[in-house]
Amino acid sequence: MWDTFSKRPGKIIGAAKPYEACDFYHRYKDDLLLAKALGFTVFRFSISWSRILPEGIGKTNKEGIAFYHKVIDECLQLGLIPFVTLYHWDLPNSLEKEGGWTSHSMLRWFSRFATVCAEEYGDKVKNWIILNEPMGFTSLGYGLGKHAPGKTGLNNFFPAVHNAALAQAEGGRIIRNIVDHANIGTTFSCSEVIPFTQSEKDIAAANRMDILLNRLFIEPSLGMGYPYDNFQLMDKLHLYNKAWKYTERMKFDFDFIGIQNYFSLTVKHNPIIPIINASEVKAVTRNVPHTDMGWEINAASFYRMLKRFAAYDGVKKIIVSENGAYFKDVLQNGVVNDAQRIQYFQDYLQAMLLAKQEGVNINGYFVWTLTDNFEWAEGYRARFGLIHVDFKTQLRTIKNSGYWWRNFLNRK
Repeated sequence: MWDTFSKRPGKIIGAAKPYEACDFYHRYKDDLLLAKALGFTVFRFSISWSRILPEGIGKTNKEGIAFYHKVIDECLQLGLIPFVTLYHWDLPNSLEKEGGWTSHSMLRWFSRFATVCAEEYGDKVKNWIILNEPMGFTSLGYGLGKHAPGKTGLNNFFPAVHNAALAQAEGGRIIRNIVDHANIGTTFSCSEVIPFTQSEKDIAAANRMDILLNRLFIEPSLGMGYPYDNFQLMDKLHLYNKAWKYTERMKFDFDFIGIQNYFSLTVKHNPIIPIINASEVKAVTRNVPHTDMGWEINAASFYRMLKRFAAYDGVKKIIVSENGAYFKDVLQNGVVNDAQRIQYFQDYLQAMLLAKQEGVNINGYFVWTLTDNFEWAEGYRARFGLIHVDFKTQLRTIKNSGYWWRNFLNRK
C-alpha cells in the first residue's frame, strides 16, 4: 500500500518512491557481508506480506518465498542469527482496498500470512517479532493520515487499534503452535512523556499522551485491557469495545517485549487540539539537544522507559529492537564523519547498561539501521544507517559510526 500512497502528491518528502529503496532484494548478500564485517551476530529483517501473498490471501508467490529462504540461508551461512518481523507496516494493496486494518476480516487475513511464514521458515528461524510498532501504523496511517494508507478519524483509528491488538496475539499463538522452540515477541514504540510545567493541566496533558503512546498496546497484550483512565478519547474507545468480540484474545504470553526508543517528548495543555488537548513543545524551541529530525536526545529518559516497561507483570525479557538517530550526513572524500551519531549511541548504550545493572532483564539491542533506506514519509531525506547509500548508484560507504560499532563489538 506504500507504493500506492507514495503516488499521492505531498505525502512523501521529495515525492520519493519506495520501489527500489536500498535495493536489498538484489544486494542482500553484500549487505549481510557488511553486517558480518561490522561485527554483528544477529540480523533483523521483515517479510513483505505482498511478496509472499500478492493478493493478501490465496495463492503464495513461489519467487517471494524463495527470496526469504535465500536471505535466511545466507544469514545462517555467515553465522548471523535471523530475527524475523512479520509485519513492518506494508499491507498488500488488495487488502487495503477491503478496509485494511479497519476490517473485521483482518484477523483471518493476518492468520493466513503468519501461518505461511511459520510453516515455510520455522525450521530455520526461531526468533520472531509479530508486529513492528502497532501504535505507529495505526495512529499515523489510520488516525492522522500521515502514513499509508492515509486514513483519518476515530472511526478508522479505533478499529485499526483493536484489530492490530488481536492480530498481535493471534500471530504469537500461530508461531507457538507451528515453530518448535520459538522465541516470540512483539515491539512497542515508547517515549517518555514529560509535562512542560508542573501545572495540573500540563500534567494531565502528559498523562493523556502517555496513555496513547506507551500504554495502549502493551497493557492489552498483558491481559490488563485498554487503559481508560478518565480520558475522553479512551471513553470513546470503551464504547467501541463494548461491541467488539474476542477482547480476551488480545493477551499472549510473549517471550520478550521489543522496546523501540528514539526520543523523549515534552507536552503542554493545548485546548485547540481536539480530544487529546495536548501538543508537543519541540526540542528546538527549548534549546535542548536534538537530532536533525527534531527529536530530543535524552538517554536518561531511555533508561527510565526500560525500567518502566520491565516493571510490568508478565514482561519476561526486554530487547531493544530499535534505537538510532538521523543526522545530516555529509559524504566527503569517501568518508562520513558522523560524530554526533557515535555520541548518541555511546550515551544510549550507557543508559541501557545502567538499567541492566539495576536488574532489567535486557537480552539484546538492535541498531536502527544497517543502511540508509526509505524512511516512510521522510522519503530518502532521513538517513539513520551505519552505512551511507547513494540511492542513484546504490554505492555503500561505511560511516564512521559503522566503524565505531565494529571496534566496539570486537573489543577484547
